[in-house]
Amino acid sequence: MASAFGHVAASIALTKASTLRPVSKRLWIFSIFSSIAPDLDSIGFKLGVPYDSMLGHRGLSHSLLFAFVWSGLSASLFFRNQGARLRVFLIICLSMLSHGVLDAMTSGGLGVGFFMPFKMERYFFSIRPIQVSPISIAKFFAQPENILANEALWIGLPCVFLVLMAAPIQNRLRKYF
Repeated sequence: MASAFGHVAASIALTKASTLRPVSKRLWIFSIFSSIAPDLDSIGFKLGVPYDSMLGHRGLSHSLLFAFVWSGLSASLFFRNQGARLRVFLIICLSMLSHGVLDAMTSGGLGVGFFMPFKMERYFFSIRPIQVSPISIAKFFAQPENILANEALWIGLPCVFLVLMAAPIQNRLRKYF
């Protein structure tokens, strides 16, 4: 998996780049939480859930279906403004989907169950430059510089690029929206 730092960076960049309007504190919290929430499935390791099961790490919680359901429920239950719900849904969904995309670009693990529960296969992308981060916090902090340097290159730079490229487009669109 990419580290929580990498997932949060992607969420911040996607949220910033995906809207012309100011983002509420609540939406920032949901967006960031949604980018790391799929890894709550790692609790399954302690509960004896096999890694390769649908409920195992990188399984159902990393799927497209899970992201759509979570985003829909979040937007409808926690955001009352009817007009903003689609925007909220899209931002939360992009943040959660980015998690699986980044994990599918890592150098380790069993792949990502994007289509679970409909297809049990797990997938990696053909380009996998992101160094896999250990699930254990202690192991991560034993040598964080290797992982963070790798993520700065493969996640951080594209995030900066995305935000910088979105700004001129957003400025041009402001006169229409």
